[in-house]
Amino acid sequence: QVQVVQSGGGSVQAGGSLTLSCAVSGDTGSRHYIAWFRQTPGKEREGVAVFSSGRRWTDYADSVKGRFIISQDNAKNTWFLQMNGAKPEDTGMYYCAAAVGLGRWLLRPLDRFNYNNWGQGTQVTVSS
Repeated sequence: QVQVVQSGGGSVQAGGSLTLSCAVSGDTGSRHYIAWFRQTPGKEREGVAVFSSGRRWTDYADSVKGRFIISQDNAKNTWFLQMNGAKPEDTGMYYCAAAVGLGRWLLRPLDRFNYNNWGQGTQVTVSS
């Protein structure tokens, strides 16, 4: 059983920074992905950043490239989303998710349908 527990979030002024944390426990297997998604009312949940632990490879949605950084603390099985240069359009509910025990690398690792282990969500509000 894999558990995903998030922390962090809150409010920040435009241009500021905020860091979200995601602790993952349980057997994730050697090939797994940890990703951050965000959702706003009336819109689909979109992937913003992903970390492939097997290859230590990262990818980002175009809307956050150059501003957000996803990273891992190996010792604590914790992943972080550092949000820099925050914009009002970054406002939303952020979810951490894990795709674990994979037999192959994902073709579209930012696609939410790949993930079946989700955190509880945390609200991020960026004010102008």
